[in-house]
Amino acid sequence: MMSLWTRSLAARFICFTLLSLVLSQAIVFFISWDEHGQSMRKAAKGEIFSRCASLARVLEATPQSLQTDILNASNTSSARYWISTNGLKDASAWREEAWERLAQPLPRVSFAGHNVPAEVRPDFTRNTAKSSSATSQWIDLKPEAWPLSRPAKFLYLDDATGMGLAVQLANGAWLNTAFAKPAQDGFWTSKSTLALGLSALSLSIIAVFAARGIARPLRRLAVAAEALGRGQEIVPLPETGPDDIRRTAEAFNRMQARLHRFVDDRTKMLAAIGHDLRTPLTSLRLRTEFVHDEDIREKMLSTITEIQTMTEATLAFAREDATAEMTRTVDLSALVESLCDDLAELGHDISFSNGQKIGYSCRPDALRRACRNLIENAIRYGERARVSVERRADNIEIIVSDDGPGIPDSAREQVFTPFFRMENSRNRETGGVGLGLSIARTIVRHHGGDIVLTNGPKGLHAVISLPAQEGAPPPASRPITAAAAKDVINDLEPAPRGIA
Repeated sequence: MMSLWTRSLAARFICFTLLSLVLSQAIVFFISWDEHGQSMRKAAKGEIFSRCASLARVLEATPQSLQTDILNASNTSSARYWISTNGLKDASAWREEAWERLAQPLPRVSFAGHNVPAEVRPDFTRNTAKSSSATSQWIDLKPEAWPLSRPAKFLYLDDATGMGLAVQLANGAWLNTAFAKPAQDGFWTSKSTLALGLSALSLSIIAVFAARGIARPLRRLAVAAEALGRGQEIVPLPETGPDDIRRTAEAFNRMQARLHRFVDDRTKMLAAIGHDLRTPLTSLRLRTEFVHDEDIREKMLSTITEIQTMTEATLAFAREDATAEMTRTVDLSALVESLCDDLAELGHDISFSNGQKIGYSCRPDALRRACRNLIENAIRYGERARVSVERRADNIEIIVSDDGPGIPDSAREQVFTPFFRMENSRNRETGGVGLGLSIARTIVRHHGGDIVLTNGPKGLHAVISLPAQEGAPPPASRPITAAAAKDVINDLEPAPRGIA
């Protein structure tokens, strides 16, 4: 339940809506229930007054021999009538007698020799709850307070609808009336529960649609932000909806445009630096030809060649960074396996562990280059490479292992620094310029992952960890990349062999 509460906006909307419904119903109940009880008691009092007055008139107009049958015929499941000729009892004794008569079954009625069956099952159970009303004494009713023009006496039997009335007839006897309806159903009846359930269901459906209307653009924003963090090119978010959501989409689109402008400016700068360094390098190479000391000349040419190699690597990195490669879904296992096959055909010692088919949305050429850099490092410094692709619970791992000496713990992060080389790889015949791991990590981080290096019992383990993808936004119809920088780099003419 807590997991649903923390993860689902619709669940929170439903909970808040149902809580509001319950609170509103409780407030309405406490406000109206007392008024409802008073209304029911007032209606019952009017009913008993009217019936008692009518019965008194009928009894006074009929022979005494028929009065017993008339009283029996007038009895109902909630009312009892009887006549007392010995005067009116005190309130407590009269109340006890009233409860006893209400609890008795209805008698059979006989008119002119015909038996009229009456209900013999009592429908009323005495309310034994004590209250202030049940201990009250007789209340004198004035003629103007009820239908007859003679006084009467009234009392309450309980705090519900139970009440009694006594009126003196013309012959001096007292007509007694006891009235008490069965206890009212509580607030939570089947009808009220059904109504509340239907209301809760209706409000829950409305809450779900409202939550989906809010969550859909937020989910779209989250997916777009994740894709942007992976370096994917996405179309701008639709700037529609309520003001808060629309302003959020506008801010995200502005942020995306600024990031692309930043990448454009950086790529242009790298391209310009790589191009402008060619001229002074060419001049230095020409001037070394006039150095007569052969050892000094060779050292200078070696240094110039190293600078030239680093410059060309930087220029190549800028050229590839400016290339707008579209994101598409590929079989990651097949991509890595084909790379291993290509390198194995060149005579390298590479083994690939066949894994399951893993569809992944990425920039395949860039990811292929990152894997190639790691595999070539494993071959160069670890004699051989063992490659595998494995799917985890929340990520995908590309593992490259070798049999080399590994890397000191102090240098695990430093090896990802551009142009950094270990002491045993500073020879350009065996080592590169120090951009391979830096480029590989940059590419992987553009895909939302990372590269981790660990020393195993034998050799180094390089793990490319890529996040599992739950969804992806549609690709941009026109790439928002460093197109201008690409044009600048494509216009660069290759330098003559041996000079640039």
